[in-house]
Amino acid sequence: MDLPSAPFRILWGSPLPPTRSGVADYAAELLPELVRLVPVRVLAPDGWRPPPGWPAAVEPVAMNEPAAPGEVVLLHLGNNPYHLPFLDRLVSDAGAVVVLHDAVLHHLLVESTVARGETEAYETELTASHGARGRALAAARGVGLVGHLDPFLFPARGSLLARASAVVVHSRWAAEAVRSDLPDLPVGRVALPVADPGPVDRNEVRSRLGLDPGDVIAMHLGFLTPEKGLMEVLAGVGAAVAAGVEARLVLVGEGAAGDAIRRAVAGGVLEGRVDTTGWVEPELFPSIPAAADLGFALRTPSAGETSAAVLRFLACGVPVAVSGVRQFLEWPEAAAPRVTPGPSASADVARLLGAVRSDGWAERRRAARAVYQRHHVPRVAARQLVEVLEELVGRAARVRP
Repeated sequence: MDLPSAPFRILWGSPLPPTRSGVADYAAELLPELVRLVPVRVLAPDGWRPPPGWPAAVEPVAMNEPAAPGEVVLLHLGNNPYHLPFLDRLVSDAGAVVVLHDAVLHHLLVESTVARGETEAYETELTASHGARGRALAAARGVGLVGHLDPFLFPARGSLLARASAVVVHSRWAAEAVRSDLPDLPVGRVALPVADPGPVDRNEVRSRLGLDPGDVIAMHLGFLTPEKGLMEVLAGVGAAVAAGVEARLVLVGEGAAGDAIRRAVAGGVLEGRVDTTGWVEPELFPSIPAAADLGFALRTPSAGETSAAVLRFLACGVPVAVSGVRQFLEWPEAAAPRVTPGPSASADVARLLGAVRSDGWAERRRAARAVYQRHHVPRVAARQLVEVLEELVGRAARVRP
């Protein structure tokens, strides 16, 4: 691989709007800044049309478009089917740089093999990543034995990422995980960006959502799944209400868990205190977290993702409670107070909601916004990405013949 001249060019592959994906949002928010620094072409599916506000300098090309000389192929992988075209491209176009959004890729592996009827390929990939244990897991799946924690215990990074020339991650924990599996693979780290909502009138946002200005608002952003600690949050908000806190829970997003939540609160202390918005239009979404006093981004088990939901809250100056594990521990505690996974999680939720009206909460709000401004503004992240790519591609050229 030749080291491209600076500024080099990028052939970018990721989910794109209007796909309802956090990585599609990431692309829409980072690319306008990235294209100011380097030329960018984007792999786009047939019939794709740029959404309103899409930077004219970002040229869409066919999904099978070959890289031009000196162009870095930058493929984004996450742990869901939206990323299948880019995994396929990585398999057929070795030498790309991968931006890894989830450090667990087992679900993506299943979608690329078992879901396509290629069970032998699933066994081959798991064996390459995890040896005899991976082969045994594939055999168990073949007879219908599937454990809830299997994907997290067998993340399948080794074989899939071995095809890349380098990997970019968003957390120190993810960098260490990749280096543990592939010690010779160049790895760089870039802060995850989200759009800056700018000055937001939180009372106006509350009014738009039909929320009382005096209530303590807890909020969850994103797809509603049980793995995101929703039942622990519900129990904690209920405990806070029972203790006299005028708390409400706002669930921003869509997902099958919404029906289960409505059944769970019916007839109890939370009846009438849980609101669901469903899917929110992208132009409104960045300001929605400003309505909250405390956000929640709990994930147990975790796929090693660096949560964009956390950053949405921080960008609005809202503290966000996170699971006290792995990559979540990298956020400063003042901005991201911890919730201990397990039986005490609901008690932690109630305790934090009870502290919202305390004198120290204003300092938490300032800390939240400061963390965002230091590291996660798209302009800053775009510059970091260019610098990291220059370093990684140079290292890959020296490592690989």
